[in-house]
Amino acid sequence: MAGVEYTIGGVKIHFPCKAYPSQLAMMNSIVRGLNSGFHCLLESPTGSGKSLALLCSALGWQQAQLGKFARVMTNILQNKCVGVWCILKQNEKNLSQSKKQPVASCLSEKFQSSLSSDCEKDDDFQPDRKRMRTAEHKVILYTLCIHRLATTLKLQAGMQVIWYLFFFSIQSPEPCSRCPCGSAKESAKDKGKDGKTDIPKIYFGTRTHKQITQIAHELKRTVYSSVPMTILSSRDHTCVNPEVASHSSRNERCKELLEAKDGRSCRYYHGVHRMRDQYTLQRVHGLHQAWDIEDLVALGKRIRSCSYYAARELKQTASIIFCPYNYLLDPMIRESMEINLAGQILVLDEAHNIEDCARESASCTLDHKSLLISRDELDGMVNNNIRPAEHEPLRDFCYSLINWIQESQSQMSERGYEAASKVWSGKDVLGIFHTLGITAGTFSILKKKLAAVLEKEEHVGLVSGKEDMVQIPTISSATATVLKNLFMVLDFLYRDNCRFAEDYRVALQKSYAWMNQVPPDVPDAHGFIVRPHRRQRQNIRVKTEVLTLSFWCLNPAVAFSDLSGSVRSIVLTSGTLSPMGSFASELGVEFSIQLEANHVINKSQVWVGTVGAGPQGRKLCATFQHAETYAFQDEVGALLLHVCQVVAKGVLCFLPSYKMLNKLRDRWTNTGLWEKLEDQKTVITEPRGGGKGDFDELLQTYYDAIKYCDRNDGALLIAVCRGKVSEGLDFTDDNARAVVTIGIPYPNIKDLQVELKMKYNDQHSKSRGLLSGHRWYEIQAYRALNQRNNAQMSFKGSKHLLL
Repeated sequence: MAGVEYTIGGVKIHFPCKAYPSQLAMMNSIVRGLNSGFHCLLESPTGSGKSLALLCSALGWQQAQLGKFARVMTNILQNKCVGVWCILKQNEKNLSQSKKQPVASCLSEKFQSSLSSDCEKDDDFQPDRKRMRTAEHKVILYTLCIHRLATTLKLQAGMQVIWYLFFFSIQSPEPCSRCPCGSAKESAKDKGKDGKTDIPKIYFGTRTHKQITQIAHELKRTVYSSVPMTILSSRDHTCVNPEVASHSSRNERCKELLEAKDGRSCRYYHGVHRMRDQYTLQRVHGLHQAWDIEDLVALGKRIRSCSYYAARELKQTASIIFCPYNYLLDPMIRESMEINLAGQILVLDEAHNIEDCARESASCTLDHKSLLISRDELDGMVNNNIRPAEHEPLRDFCYSLINWIQESQSQMSERGYEAASKVWSGKDVLGIFHTLGITAGTFSILKKKLAAVLEKEEHVGLVSGKEDMVQIPTISSATATVLKNLFMVLDFLYRDNCRFAEDYRVALQKSYAWMNQVPPDVPDAHGFIVRPHRRQRQNIRVKTEVLTLSFWCLNPAVAFSDLSGSVRSIVLTSGTLSPMGSFASELGVEFSIQLEANHVINKSQVWVGTVGAGPQGRKLCATFQHAETYAFQDEVGALLLHVCQVVAKGVLCFLPSYKMLNKLRDRWTNTGLWEKLEDQKTVITEPRGGGKGDFDELLQTYYDAIKYCDRNDGALLIAVCRGKVSEGLDFTDDNARAVVTIGIPYPNIKDLQVELKMKYNDQHSKSRGLLSGHRWYEIQAYRALNQRNNAQMSFKGSKHLLL
């Protein structure tokens, strides 16, 4: 693949084209950070090639580390020096216990057979011969394996062999003094605490799955496109079993099939071996270059293999792993996905929302009803004598929490219409819990009890009159989730002598919601119950009290505390990170390397400004009071129509909320303005809910209307800041010839969590360098606003209008 090679910080980086100055600046910062093990905070405008610079610099650095290891191994094997014995002696236990070839054992069965067929005449390659090999025999064995692997896979200079050797079988010894492996300089950098060669994996996190598809497309443009990779995703995106994919709760149905509760299992899961290793994926199924989720799903459907679990297993041998960044921040998801970030490289792209995500990942909210259901289920386990020693303490914990909630309702204060709340600090709640018998010591016991009841266990029982092994019932996944979420938060609260307790607020809230309810059966005068036909038995809407208990983390540094001390480097990037000092303070991370790069677009190509009055001369002020008036709504509509008349192709319009979108659409429909907009362009509005497929279909309609322009002159897409459209979608060139933003997307000032966060920042602004509460509130709005503007400025060669 043609391109340009740059040498930055001693690392050769292959770039698919001549890099912009901002890209070179980014790559320089990233290589410096990775070389030194520092954290990087990098701001570069969207559309300036940020993702490509991230991929090439990180993968180039990783390949350079593999190159160092390759040179050491080549010298050792060629010179047959004492270093060989160091390596093989370290692996003696693994070699003697393995029933297959040490290197080939981790490759696909197809490749194992290709190796074994060549080696049948050589006694040293017979897997069942149990005799000691001499050091010379072992040197020959490894040399032959390297040679055959390189020949079979047609790899250049043995470089790609090291991808496989490193991940599968070879671990380095203590440094010796008679060979290149004794270099103190290299061993200090490239070895981990356990003595293994320490070449980190790259965990590349983005905000949405849509962004991952775009990143995979960028990776395909580079020489690194064949690097071993995987994409971690949810079952909603990757499940290929029709019986599960059509189910309302895919996670639940998947687990039921895996446990074969109804006597059936998942045939796709049993076929996961067909695509779970890198060699098979690339050489057998043809995914030679970077792939996205859709590629893996299509392959899974074709060969009847589970793409969800295949992606998870591919993680073991992947050099770069893509996923939404809440998979990396949320301790619950990290545990379920078996993600270990110790010593790895963490790249978080489009991370302007990382503060919110970090706070959410260390918080939890549960409703009173779900807690009651969990208590009843645990009570049933105890009463039926199912692991009573483990279930009883968990049931008592739920009883204590429920009783406290009931008693605390009398302390709640009115908060607006039909709403009430009571707030405690984390330290106050720990004191209350102490009176309930929940302490750091008893919580440690509760965690062990929960782990025990989640373990699958069998005992001898009667099945159809015969003795057989019967599985002991376990709590439902709903109850397990309630307890896991609670315990995750309590783990943060009790950690390190409760050092995070002041970073939490616990809120008990009462509100009302309209819910569907099936009408009860009522007997007639004679005592008979006449139930109407199912079609006629409609649900009725009932106003129901909703009681929730929230454990809110107000400090994103709490979640980052799990990461910043264990990973090798965090590379955090976005187009909108300023002010960077307060951003770093919020996360509690020392970013030794910081960069604010310029945009690649010439100033003559874009105009950014504000419009203070509409076509009729009326003032445009989108505050709450003004936005409610018909005069404002009509003036904004007239202005938007004028923009659509003078700007060809695609126009984007962003509003601060779905509520305003609905108000404007209703008003413009009544006045006839909506019809005029539709005469000018195809008009599409962002849906508040709906499935991924519905949203993708709407987007495709927008793109097609611009591309073909059959009846109208392009399309108008009306969306919401912080909504689906505003994150992770590219609107290049004709897809966004103008961007109109109406109002500033401030967070809801009446939201209790926002109010508490502002007070928290005021309390800690001087001691920790945080923004004041009011300034934090403003920055949240302007970051969202700037991200909208930034996200659409990935265009080249034409003038654009941004209002």
